[in-house]
Amino acid sequence: MDFSKADNKVARKLFEVALQRELKKEMQLFSEILDQWKTQQPEDNRDDYYKIFSAVTDFDKHIARRYDGLRNSWFLGTVTALLVEKIITTADLEDFSEEGKSQILRNLRFREENQL
Repeated sequence: MDFSKADNKVARKLFEVALQRELKKEMQLFSEILDQWKTQQPEDNRDDYYKIFSAVTDFDKHIARRYDGLRNSWFLGTVTALLVEKIITTADLEDFSEEGKSQILRNLRFREENQL
């Protein structure tokens, strides 16, 4: 199922909100890694550098998979995944049409029932 054109516009705006939330969350993780490094001050910094490098690289891959080249036909699945991962909430769905919300919630229930 695909969203209407109006719901596609709402989804695109929601993806930007979700991206900003994910960036903020991950930046806090990067900060925690650096704070831990600052308190420990090891002689060999390679392990801590690798932790930061790995975290940034893994997150970059995640963001690219989720948001780059997103097609309209993937919008429903992406919105559902964002709900499952608690990046967005059902309150964030308020701008969708009733049909759009219904599609999203149906898809969410299906995933939960089938533990996808």
